[in-house]
Amino acid sequence: MASQFTHEWSGIQKFPPATQDKLLELLGKLKEKKMNRLTILVLGKGGVGKSSTVNSIIGERVVTVSAFQSEVPRPTMVSRERSGFTLNIIDTPGIVEGGFVNDQALDVIKRFLLNKTIDVLLYVDRLDSYRVDMLDSQVVKAISDSFGQEIWRRAIVVLTHAQLSPPDYLTYDEFLAKRFEAVLKVVNVGARFKKQDLQNFSIPVGLVENSGRCNKNENDEKTLPNGTAWIPSIVETITKIALTESKSILVDQKLIDGPNPNDRGKLFIPLILLFQYFFVIKPLQRSIKNDIDKEAKPLWA
Repeated sequence: MASQFTHEWSGIQKFPPATQDKLLELLGKLKEKKMNRLTILVLGKGGVGKSSTVNSIIGERVVTVSAFQSEVPRPTMVSRERSGFTLNIIDTPGIVEGGFVNDQALDVIKRFLLNKTIDVLLYVDRLDSYRVDMLDSQVVKAISDSFGQEIWRRAIVVLTHAQLSPPDYLTYDEFLAKRFEAVLKVVNVGARFKKQDLQNFSIPVGLVENSGRCNKNENDEKTLPNGTAWIPSIVETITKIALTESKSILVDQKLIDGPNPNDRGKLFIPLILLFQYFFVIKPLQRSIKNDIDKEAKPLWA
């Protein structure tokens, strides 16, 4: 169930000063564009680190994370307010069960989102997964079918467990490039983007390391092996997506119900009727009239 109250974003004060300054700067950019509210939807398979990522961004343990429970049992919205700005993050259960997309879980998520507007989608997976398969493509397709292809224009691919040592023959950056390419390819295929769509559009990728073993820089910020302070980096990417020209996604009843199969082809009905009238009925009427005109009249007539 959604949180009924918006709490003060006190967790931001727990970040190192350098991270705090960057986050407040990014919130200021949103407010300059008259955005006083931002809603982020977090989706992905179970056990990939969705809830931990929500906790890391908020700076508080707002969602329970357990080694014996890989995901929240139901959608949960966490709301935090700071200087007149409200941040909503919606954590969700995994949408895969038994090696298949769980349509029931997706339906529960959609109904939870009724009348909410999604500004940014975080599609979460793991960086330390070395390959993608058909299930990944099916997950992306299910999200597209549920919320429309346009939701990927508001999306960030978030890869967790980023504090890793790649195979001996690859540098960290080389491993990132190969993993990024594989994940983005499956997203583009699953979302059914055309080549011309991808010429002026690409989905950004963000790296996350939620564990306590994450390295820190001289400013006490959590950093990745490539030196990136990941919390301000992911929030900066979120801000860029929020400020893009593409429209946010309103989850209304029509979106939840999906297209009505009875409506399929209705636009062609008038054309079909016109075709039948001019190319079937009219020729038939002319043929009947000609036959009547040619018919020999009886002597009494």
